[in-house]
Amino acid sequence: MKRLGAPESAAEPLARILELQATDPAASTTVRDPAQALERHVADSLVALELPMVAAARRVADLGSGAGWPGLALAAALPDADVRLVESAIRHCRYLERAADGMRNVRVVHARAEEWEEGLAAHDLVTARALAALPVVLEYAAPLLEDGGHVVAWKAAVSPEESAAGAAAAEILGLAPVEVVEVQPYPAARDRTLHVFCKTAPTPERFPRRPGMAMKRPLA
Repeated sequence: MKRLGAPESAAEPLARILELQATDPAASTTVRDPAQALERHVADSLVALELPMVAAARRVADLGSGAGWPGLALAAALPDADVRLVESAIRHCRYLERAADGMRNVRVVHARAEEWEEGLAAHDLVTARALAALPVVLEYAAPLLEDGGHVVAWKAAVSPEESAAGAAAAEILGLAPVEVVEVQPYPAARDRTLHVFCKTAPTPERFPRRPGMAMKRPLA
């Protein structure tokens, strides 16, 4: 685990999760082989530990968790952080509860991000991996962040149009772009980027909009 930036204590829970993922049909992934998943999911998740706001996070919301990445990997690597896996599909939530069994710093939240009132302004880090276009991710994330908190979005190559739309949405939401970090978590990885935004102003009261609006009518 050290080569991935995680403590050795992360090895046991992550190995157990990879074994479960290999056999559980409810795991939301096509990458079942543990050796492949170690790179495609675990390394791809833990590469974000290179970012200081991720390494120092204490209250994390992982949106659209699905198979649990990056949330489960970050929870294993950051045992002092409280990690919430936010997922709207009950089938995926039940899988996540099995995957997180024994991890005391993880809670599965069955909710849409737009309807999760308990999470409002409660996190210093919100993560999302391959969830949606940047304006949508940012609209989901901004209301959940405390002042000075950060959003980190795992993306492949992003078009200039999506990047510009993300910056415009960020301005509306009280966020500011911080950086786009090109990463290569494993040798075969291509076009991997981490998009970082910081909450610099209060999110307008009209957010979150009602469920589905972020996707149907994206900001910007």
